[in-house]
Amino acid sequence: MKIKEILTVLEEMAPLAYAEDFDNVGLLVGNQNLDATGVLVCHDALENVIDEAIAKNCNLVVCFHPILFAGLKKITGKNYVERAVIKAIRNDIAIFAIHTALDNHQDGVNKIFCDALGLKNTSVLIPKQNFIRKLITFTTPENAEQVRQALFNAGAGNIGNYDDCSFSSTGIGSYRGNEKSNPVIGKQFENVQTNEVKIEVTFEKYLESKILKALFDSHIYEEVAYEIYELQNTHQNIGLGMLGIFEEPMEEEVFLQLVKDKMIAGGIRHSAFTNKKIKKVAVLGGSGSYAIKNAIMAGADAFLTADLKYHQFYEAENQLLLADIGHFESERYTKNYIVDFLRKKILNFAIILSEENTNPVKYL
Repeated sequence: MKIKEILTVLEEMAPLAYAEDFDNVGLLVGNQNLDATGVLVCHDALENVIDEAIAKNCNLVVCFHPILFAGLKKITGKNYVERAVIKAIRNDIAIFAIHTALDNHQDGVNKIFCDALGLKNTSVLIPKQNFIRKLITFTTPENAEQVRQALFNAGAGNIGNYDDCSFSSTGIGSYRGNEKSNPVIGKQFENVQTNEVKIEVTFEKYLESKILKALFDSHIYEEVAYEIYELQNTHQNIGLGMLGIFEEPMEEEVFLQLVKDKMIAGGIRHSAFTNKKIKKVAVLGGSGSYAIKNAIMAGADAFLTADLKYHQFYEAENQLLLADIGHFESERYTKNYIVDFLRKKILNFAIILSEENTNPVKYL
């Protein structure tokens, strides 16, 4: 099995197009055309993790956080990033980072967070914007079903919990071909009016080239008329953070103890108690201070995230309980999820969960 075949499975789990623009995801180091000897899944691809990969004969390291985030102008081994990269290159080890591609996935980081706490009826806190496009095309009634099915097979027509979604209407199409034309209906220089079906479907923007190939391959016309628009609609199943509810509300102290136990947090920094029971909870794994207002607007009783600054705790405004449980802790089970996914998809192959604890924060 080639490394690139494993990368295809990883993109099936979390398409890289889901990642935020600021992020650096995908294959960061290495040659994807090499034969894979094993996969080591970790949180951070530090030098000690590369050592672990070498010891366990794994030439692909799949990490959550990208070890390469900003550009490198020199690679001299002067810091932890450069040392890890040098050792990976020297030992023909590829490094693949998934980060916000999995943050934004409906079954990713924040769903894992919710599941660990026992939250139900989950939904995305900040749906992704500018991610949905609409295709409109025109064809003959006889060709309409073939075109629709090709578009569906390419990934178009998914809306929330529904697939194969489209809208069709009928009308009269007109055209006249020049001396280079080869019309399916009519002849060169003939003014043709014919019955046509207008087909409308939505799709995620990263699928555009695949959608257009399916359209052209399935369409009977020599020249395919189509239009593509970017929609203002948010994507309800892709985005940052998540909301969920407990079946039974609980007191704030009980809630924080539950979070501490389930996420194995060394400590929890939190805002003043609101003296309200906790039922609806917003979570955002990693640094999520920017989502405090989103959590308030969503009516959450509590918001769990990490890396909050002093003054940001004031933003709770006694409207919710704001808690910083630690960056690593809020993403704690992500690597386990990746391992489980790969083991289900790739049988009889070494998929190994790293034993290295890469959390840089320690508690007294």
